[in-house]
Amino acid sequence: MAYWLFKTEPETFSWEMQKKRGAKGEPWSGVRNWIAAGNMKKMKKGDLGFFYHTGGEKQIVGIVEVIGEYRKDPTDGTGRFGLVVVKAVRDVPKPVTLADVKANPKLKAMALVRYSRLSVQPVTAAEWKIVSAMGGLK
Repeated sequence: MAYWLFKTEPETFSWEMQKKRGAKGEPWSGVRNWIAAGNMKKMKKGDLGFFYHTGGEKQIVGIVEVIGEYRKDPTDGTGRFGLVVVKAVRDVPKPVTLADVKANPKLKAMALVRYSRLSVQPVTAAEWKIVSAMGGLK
């Protein structure tokens, strides 16, 4: 299993909206960055991801699971980009802010710290474990 981080503007698509999609999940569409798209191409069913609110919040608020692997994104008129489908798994009991992540020396190499604008990022197993503990997950 691999781990990821999905960024979204909560005003556009929030964690509450993701949870309302239920078991059918939601296509993670609209990604138009080649690195982020490459990350999505690597995803497999069952992979987990942090759901991250950008903007004024800048915090990890939930956990999602990849339930649909990379496929063509119908919102891309060029046909060059794709999407994955994710479903909400659980809330993060104590949201983990970007400031919290940056303050932890063990997370200094995390993509969230190094590539602030990348919308879909890999998370190592060690980073996943640390951030999960910070968020009150077991």
